[in-house]
Amino acid sequence: MKKIKRIILSGAFLTITGTTAIYAQTQDSATTGDSATSQDSGSAATQQPAAATGNVIQAISQSGYNTILAGAIKTAGLESTLEDSGPYTVFAPSDQAFTNGSKADSLLKDPAKLAPVLRNQIVKGQYTKADIIKALTAGKGVATLTTIDGGTLTLKVNANKNLELSDTAGNTALVTVFDLQGTNGVAHVINNVLLAQ
Repeated sequence: MKKIKRIILSGAFLTITGTTAIYAQTQDSATTGDSATSQDSGSAATQQPAAATGNVIQAISQSGYNTILAGAIKTAGLESTLEDSGPYTVFAPSDQAFTNGSKADSLLKDPAKLAPVLRNQIVKGQYTKADIIKALTAGKGVATLTTIDGGTLTLKVNANKNLELSDTAGNTALVTVFDLQGTNGVAHVINNVLLAQ
């Protein structure tokens, strides 16, 4: 019985320290003035959120990390979806995620296949970093979000204390920049394209 209690307490401790690490990484970045230059190295570099000046598409377009995604949203015909009142949470693949030789690069030329892949990275509802931490704490280290097409994204803190997403096909990505604020939602930059459709 004592062993079971120790295991449960260890799991709870890992959950608390993991979610605290996500919060601390953002605080460290904000207080030291570091920018998210290592966004695709697997670190959870973050920036202090700015006030929203446009919708979530504009937040993505102006992020400095998501030029390709901004074009892909147009190509896939998702502008009208992301321009309505929402709110939405977009897990936004970085430019490097599309150009690192992955299958995602070829999707840019095929709108019919691109649209469902991008929709798999959009969640109805606004989940800021603080909301994600609450969900992870409530779920004892795991949280699930439902995409606008009814798919499931699973969030957890990995062994390196980075926030990791996985889709139903087992594709994974790390959140590298949190809380790009839009008037109708929020985006978080990720270092991979989740290819489940």
